Amino acid sequence: MPSFTLEETSSSLVRRGMLSTPHGDISTPFFMPIATKGAVKTLSSLDIERLGSPVVLSNTYHLMLRPGVEVIRNAGGLHRFMGWNGAILTDSGGYQVFSLADRRTVTEDGVLFASPIDGSKHILTPELSIEIQRALGSDIVMCFDEVVALPSDRETVASAVDRTTRWAVRCKETFEKTRSGSINPGALLFGIIQGGTDDELRRRSAEGLLKIGFDGYAIGGLSVGEPFEDALITLDALVPSLPTDKPRYFMGGAQPHQIVEYVKRGIDMFDCVLPTRNARHGHLYRFVHDDLSQSDFYEVVNVTNAKWKGSTEKIGTTGRTGRQDGQGHDPVVPYVLSSGRPDFNEELSRFSMGYLHHLFDTEEMLGYRLATVVNVSFYLELFRRLRG
Repeated sequence: MPSFTLEETSSSLVRRGMLSTPHGDISTPFFMPIATKGAVKTLSSLDIERLGSPVVLSNTYHLMLRPGVEVIRNAGGLHRFMGWNGAILTDSGGYQVFSLADRRTVTEDGVLFASPIDGSKHILTPELSIEIQRALGSDIVMCFDEVVALPSDRETVASAVDRTTRWAVRCKETFEKTRSGSINPGALLFGIIQGGTDDELRRRSAEGLLKIGFDGYAIGGLSVGEPFEDALITLDALVPSLPTDKPRYFMGGAQPHQIVEYVKRGIDMFDCVLPTRNARHGHLYRFVHDDLSQSDFYEVVNVTNAKWKGSTEKIGTTGRTGRQDGQGHDPVVPYVLSSGRPDFNEELSRFSMGYLHHLFDTEEMLGYRLATVVNVSFYLELFRRLRG
């Protein structure tokens, strides 16, 4: 039975489908909260389950450094270690080691790097990345790839494309060899398409990976500094060359209005640090109206601003509709977590924005948690609306 079933493509160009993993089926398009080190910041695995997310993303590089793969292996895998019953996608660690700049050396074998924690030396190869992800028990395993910053000259990008393809061969060989001894033998393996914003190099990368054959295809190396318009142009050129019966994963961050555009271009899977990162700074995502075709369908509110001091407006609202009711008023819209359980609605509606302002002003941890609930639930709700 195929791991991905495309149900339909709506008139809005959204691909509605189902991705089957050993830890459950996931309706597409979907968003993965970031649990880099085995936890979504300020939230427990039970919180994520209650919010309605069937999947999280964790990172090979960070987990191999702390607590170490043996600790997680001895715990029975990452699912048991973090108390999570849903699916887990693990990033290969490629982006992280390449972001170390002067702390790493790239060879054909892999990447030698110094730990930013204690300076200890490590090497991460395509084989080791897959072996670690197998030990973690990942449901969706990512190939180890070479990432280049943008802008870079064409020769550098082309070299990364070709090396990524060669490494993908080694990743798949290791993935198949380790299947029988894995705690999660039914895991899926995704290849990662590189090529910067060069259309020809992107197609070359995709063609190389398609010849190898993977369960899904990720688009890496975007959202790394290039203009949003360039990313759209790249997707417009690349996506038609991808198989319709395989899931497509856009790696990296995106604002809500950007995600809508990516989904309309046939992307199925997303991750993003913005909901949790912005929450820690008091920036809350809130719906303004229901028309996702308009880029102003949401707002970002800074609860640390003085205007919120003493406010009695409940956290559990989405802001203003932009439309007047029968009495000429612009009502506040109740915040409903349609993708999650009602207990979070009760929690958010219990506290005021003035109280949340106070929590941030006094650096109380509850403030970070409540803001994270708002933002993660916003992203999950956005995808529920995109799926229709």
